[in-house]
Amino acid sequence: MKKTFILDTNVLIHDPLSFLKFQDNIVIIPIAVIEELDTFKNYADEKGKNVRIVSRKLDELRASGRLDKGVKTKDGGIIKIEMEKEFILPDGFTKNHMDNRILNTAYSFYKKNKNTILVSKDINLRLKAEAIGLRAEDYETGKVNIDELYSGSTVVEVDDSVIEEFYKNKHIKNSLKVSYPNEFVILKSNSDSKKAALGRIPNNDTSVIKNLSPEQSPWGIKPLNKEQRFAMELLLDDNIKLITLLGSAGTGKTLISLACGLHKTVDTNTFRRVVVCRSIVPVGRDIGYLPGTKDEKLQSWMGAIYDNLEFIMDKKHPEEGIMKFDYLMQQNKIEIASVTHIRGRSLPKQYMIVDDAQNLTPHEIKTILSRAGEGTKVVVTGDPYQIDNPYLDIASNGLTYIVDRFKGQSVYGHVTFTKTERSELARLVSELL
Repeated sequence: MKKTFILDTNVLIHDPLSFLKFQDNIVIIPIAVIEELDTFKNYADEKGKNVRIVSRKLDELRASGRLDKGVKTKDGGIIKIEMEKEFILPDGFTKNHMDNRILNTAYSFYKKNKNTILVSKDINLRLKAEAIGLRAEDYETGKVNIDELYSGSTVVEVDDSVIEEFYKNKHIKNSLKVSYPNEFVILKSNSDSKKAALGRIPNNDTSVIKNLSPEQSPWGIKPLNKEQRFAMELLLDDNIKLITLLGSAGTGKTLISLACGLHKTVDTNTFRRVVVCRSIVPVGRDIGYLPGTKDEKLQSWMGAIYDNLEFIMDKKHPEEGIMKFDYLMQQNKIEIASVTHIRGRSLPKQYMIVDDAQNLTPHEIKTILSRAGEGTKVVVTGDPYQIDNPYLDIASNGLTYIVDRFKGQSVYGHVTFTKTERSELARLVSELL
């Protein structure tokens, strides 16, 4: 029997083409959802863009039939916009609440067909649905299994002779059953805990494990642990076009990315400029509109980026760090932007850092990565355990989505950071809180 799916507004905003992904089932979009989408259509951000995509796609379906009667899809399903029925929710549900209007439509269908499912990314709405006996689900498309998420490195116990051969020949045969290009391998002795070696599977030959490149300290920033060493290996390799760095606060993801970006932009002229962008999602209660120009507004949101840049400048130029920083900004070697201002641009030969990507949806991260032009390198960083977007979780955000989809690609590399290096206090906070 076909299922009937009732879609919430946040599902359409999360994935504008979601209503086309339910195969041969019936998809119902309540009129309350259309009204709510209408309030966002003039927004200049990603939400507004997604709403406009939804409207255009639904309008295209009108060429195939009437949406109030139901329009058939290529997969044999039906998409229908449903007007409101009599309010039949139990006492305690107010009619003027938008979520309750959507819930009421779903409940009306449930009364006729028990194979009705409400799809919403709003946890509270799903709880309301369960309270009245209606089945409710999260929108699962794009979700990844976090327990099986690619870590970017693997540990292998070997004999001492293998480690000695590795140091002597700078490579050994890859005996791993499952491995990916640019994956890092930690060779550990099975008899001596102090003996170990670090290697990497090349992107052009997965049959071997090669030694890492000589350690570098771009702009005075030295790797403090093996994960930072792995990250620098990828960041300084021009053959790697997309890198994801996943880890908790204080692990050095942004700092190392900026240092390597400045080295490749200012010292070697590999890239034209360093472009740093991040999502504008407030933590806690928002402070409202900010005065000033675009750059002045962004300073409030990009404080973490400026802090890291100033730290790097002080390392590179102890006497005149601030002056050098201002000079690079004036020479357009560094550009700070929000995700909203990246959309629609084409960025060739840039070193692009997307920070706090855990607050982006898979659709948003796809939009951003598609901006990369010829010769551009993209570094995506974030902590999937610090999500401020109310409709995302550890399994559905853009950061983990990239890691899951890109593993195995020769132009892609990933590192999962586990050790905090910011301070002893930051390490304890990360472990205890």
